[in-house]
Amino acid sequence: MNDYLDLFISYLAVEKGLSANTQDAYSHDLARYLDFLDKEGCTSSDSVKSTDIALFMGRLKDRGIGPRSRARCLSAIRMFHKFLMVENYAATNPTSIIEAPRILHKLPEFLTTQEVDALFAACSGAAAENTRDLAMLELLYATGLRVSELVGLRLREVNLDSGYLMTVGKGNKERLVPIGESACDKVGAYLTVVRAKVDPLGETPFLFLSRLGSGMSRQAFWNIIKKRALLAGIRKNISPHTLRHSFATHLLENGADLRSVQIMLGHADLSTTQIYTHVTRERLKRLHQEIHPRG
Repeated sequence: MNDYLDLFISYLAVEKGLSANTQDAYSHDLARYLDFLDKEGCTSSDSVKSTDIALFMGRLKDRGIGPRSRARCLSAIRMFHKFLMVENYAATNPTSIIEAPRILHKLPEFLTTQEVDALFAACSGAAAENTRDLAMLELLYATGLRVSELVGLRLREVNLDSGYLMTVGKGNKERLVPIGESACDKVGAYLTVVRAKVDPLGETPFLFLSRLGSGMSRQAFWNIIKKRALLAGIRKNISPHTLRHSFATHLLENGADLRSVQIMLGHADLSTTQIYTHVTRERLKRLHQEIHPRG
């Protein structure tokens, strides 16, 4: 069964075009699943029954694994068994009658426009890292990129003259995203004042660089946004995704249509974007309660 796992992970990379992070997550989930099957005496693909999978999912729940993580694990198991059938490594699919754990969607945390301004103001000053951090934060808020997309941006993918960038998102899908004048100005200043000195020969393809001239990592940017939020006095549990949520929420609050926001966020399914309509409705309800004389 472990031999099949290696083939499956290769299939995810080559045929499905899934990211390295998704491949790692599926590999981890399936390794745990196959270890469970081995202990239960299921040594071949056709010996696995629906009851074995149900028992495994129950064990995850007993261990305190949340519904979202269990749902992801079940998704990996479903894809794995479907792969075994398609490739004729198994005659049956035991996952067909297994229901996914119910996920209660939590409304995403987002910043107010005043908090966004405070976050940017926390990057004031002539220091090189201030110029770089402000450019990254402005660009993230202006485009709603995922953090992996932001740090993975290459110089050739950003056109400040036209005000657009090209990024590659989940499923290896490309999308064109408008940048906006303010973010263009901040990124332009970073390129001229900071990046040109860090990488004068243009040897590094990435847009945003560390002080040592290498590409910025997700962890490094996570630390940057935490640091700037602290300086800005923002007490919310902020992360790079918070600015992505803020981008979508503020667009919808100011009249953008859901389909346009979906395209800019790179959501494959419109239902994923629809959670932001709940955010705006909740905010309107709170405003009504706070301001209306009989709220």
